[in-house]
Amino acid sequence: MDFDKYDLDSSIYDEMFLTDGAPREHCSQLHDTLADFSAEELDGIQERVNRSFSNEGITFTVYGDEEASERIIPIDCIPRVMCGEDWRRLEAGLTQRIEALNRFLEDVYGEGRIIEDGVIPEDLVLSCPQYRTQMRGFSAPHGTWVGICGTDLVRTNDGFRVLEDNLRVPSGVSYMLANRKATKASLRRLYRRSRVREVEGYGQALLETLRELAPEGRSDPSIALLTPGVYNSAFYEHMFLAREIGAELVEGRDLLARDGFVYMITTAGPERVDVIYRRVDDDFIDPRVFRPDSLLGVPGLIEAYKRGNVALVNAPGTGVADDKSVYAYVPDMIRYYLSEEAILENVDTRLCRRPEDLEYTLDNLRDLVVKRVGESGGYGMLVGPHSTAKEREEYAEQVRANPADFISQPTLALSRAPCLIEGGFEPRHVDLRPFVLHGRKTRIVPGAFCRVALRRGSLVVNSSQGGGGKDLWVLAD
Repeated sequence: MDFDKYDLDSSIYDEMFLTDGAPREHCSQLHDTLADFSAEELDGIQERVNRSFSNEGITFTVYGDEEASERIIPIDCIPRVMCGEDWRRLEAGLTQRIEALNRFLEDVYGEGRIIEDGVIPEDLVLSCPQYRTQMRGFSAPHGTWVGICGTDLVRTNDGFRVLEDNLRVPSGVSYMLANRKATKASLRRLYRRSRVREVEGYGQALLETLRELAPEGRSDPSIALLTPGVYNSAFYEHMFLAREIGAELVEGRDLLARDGFVYMITTAGPERVDVIYRRVDDDFIDPRVFRPDSLLGVPGLIEAYKRGNVALVNAPGTGVADDKSVYAYVPDMIRYYLSEEAILENVDTRLCRRPEDLEYTLDNLRDLVVKRVGESGGYGMLVGPHSTAKEREEYAEQVRANPADFISQPTLALSRAPCLIEGGFEPRHVDLRPFVLHGRKTRIVPGAFCRVALRRGSLVVNSSQGGGGKDLWVLAD
């Protein structure tokens, strides 16, 4: 099936094609293989990929105004291909970034040098809802506040940019692994010929990272994955990852903190837990320290963590570093802590807490993307070019009422990649979420959850907002 009707736009970077319509060198095998398939063969491949996800029960939850619904995440069968040179740059930039973010967290909960030296405003940090005063004076083991990070990257004609860092309880890695399994099985011969680098080692890399963060003297640590339970939108992933690393999947009621240690309640009696990969938000993790009405956490857990008798990954309080206002200062953090320039640039960001940025944002709502600093998943966002005059007017009222709660960014021409849409090839906007593991060293498997805005013309890739996923193939040199 040919690409004759595939729409190219020189203002938008295409992941497969050059502006003259020729396939990029590293995409030539994929292009030629797809062109040789008939429409019926491609439909069969897409059907097998869909069936793989359905059989695995790979779901996510969408929260509406009245109820939540569970859905199978849409997946496109055509992989996005990346050359080794591009991946090496991303890997170097992500390694640099996670180091700076961990140093920032160690600093703002400790001496606060970056604030004293005027690099970042004190009120921006201390007024952030995710800054946990309860963690002041705490020093994370090996300086690792963030052991698991999912960083969202976009590409334009100007290169890669970091859209945001997900540092609290980042999700989506199960989709990366499931996308690979489904696509590899459906395009087996092409996969072998293309010399795609593997991602199946993620579970082992995660396990090694968690073990590195275990309390001193625990050479064979007991590991548990703490979940809020079956009603959480990412519960499938919690089960998946617990199986991958051989950890016990537990809820708060399965754990007991006593005398500064944490134990798992079993039929044979209490068993000590050394490392907790937690997928419960800060607010709910320990009712003695955060929300007293929480039924999801473990009373006394933070005391055991501060004593060094259990490791928590990620640490409570990391959210201050992925606040969308603090995000704007990450390049400054890299200069301050590492004496380096950022390898991966941020998206230009205006903070509405600044009067001049507020004025600019309100004057240009039609052309900007405006976000709440604490939201994620595509919620609470205005995409100016796709909004109505009424929507912009209502959103402007919210911004004026609480400027510090908003940032604005230019509407980026996110790169596009071919997708199989209604029996033909059509371009759709994409982004990337690679997963960075940081213990005593940094590990990044050569892959990512590639998100796709499946609605024609849409820039919103979040699955909760109509997006889907596809596999990323990073090629060996």
